[in-house]
Amino acid sequence: MQTLEVAVVGSGPAGLYTAEALIKQAAALEVPRQIRVDVLDRLPTPYGLVRYGVAPDHKSIKSIAEYLRNVLEHEGVSFVGGVHLGDDVTREDLLACYDAVVYATGAMRDRQLGVPGEDLPGSVAATDFVNWYCGHPDVDPAAFSLDAESVAVIGVGNVAVDVARILVRPAEDLRETDVSQPVLDALMASKVREVHMIGRRGPAQAKFTTKELRELGELSGVDVVVGDGEADLDAFDPTGESARLATADRHVRGNYTVISGWAGREAAGHPRRLTVRFWLRPVEIHGSQRVTGLTLERTRLGADGRLTGTGELETLDVQMVLRSVGYQSVPLPGVPFDAASHIVPNLAGGS
Repeated sequence: MQTLEVAVVGSGPAGLYTAEALIKQAAALEVPRQIRVDVLDRLPTPYGLVRYGVAPDHKSIKSIAEYLRNVLEHEGVSFVGGVHLGDDVTREDLLACYDAVVYATGAMRDRQLGVPGEDLPGSVAATDFVNWYCGHPDVDPAAFSLDAESVAVIGVGNVAVDVARILVRPAEDLRETDVSQPVLDALMASKVREVHMIGRRGPAQAKFTTKELRELGELSGVDVVVGDGEADLDAFDPTGESARLATADRHVRGNYTVISGWAGREAAGHPRRLTVRFWLRPVEIHGSQRVTGLTLERTRLGADGRLTGTGELETLDVQMVLRSVGYQSVPLPGVPFDAASHIVPNLAGGS
């Protein structure tokens, strides 16, 4: 029986788990099938976000690379780095050489806020900042000087939590990690003293995990506080859905326990502060040569459950804005792409 040849474009977790699944399923068939999987990546090193998207102080998550390495060491799997789709090889080349091609390149571009001032110097995609502190080869190690004293992080997911933690964490804590020396030097010289982490909705709708959230409150030398009244589940949600989720949903209940604990304690006067804000959305980033402020509008849920603005505005004196409000895939050369939904068109998972 002829060996099935498959190419997987992308060597992050999705690509390597795909390779593993193909090997296992081929072996589990009633008549086992011989299969070879070539995993291609434009970078010379594998593991994608595990290598370049996980904060250096999260050693337990980075250890996933050890598991993924076992996939690459399987005799039926090969890694081919430094191959850029569209430059070094085309989609047509791959289809001519393989029985099947799987695209696992992920969502590489941040979503825009769509507000005035978003393109000012100092207004940055969180992905760029993450790539910087993770040592991604696409990013200049000197890209960030961290001369802002106050920073706004827009978003309340795990990426926002990672970014906020790296900004307020004592840089000395990172010495034993794999962070690069230029990045460590920049973090040691950081002038950041205050970080605002801002969500459009409330604590019951936030996307971070409880473990990551709890770690924020354990940082030495950092006060973690919650915006005044913003931990109140009923204050901005007349539908009662937030309160219901905080009781019925285990994940939300864990998050809310942490958040309400922060809301109920006094600041200790530590040198750095992280303020967690809810029910606020950006409407304008201010500045001429660089970011000097951020205006937010108070939000709430209507009776129909839709998010609405109240017209109540607040301006923060910040010198840097990092957006972390979701990600989008980008078109691959020669591969069909749905520009509206930012995905490769597919039927039952097949492109």
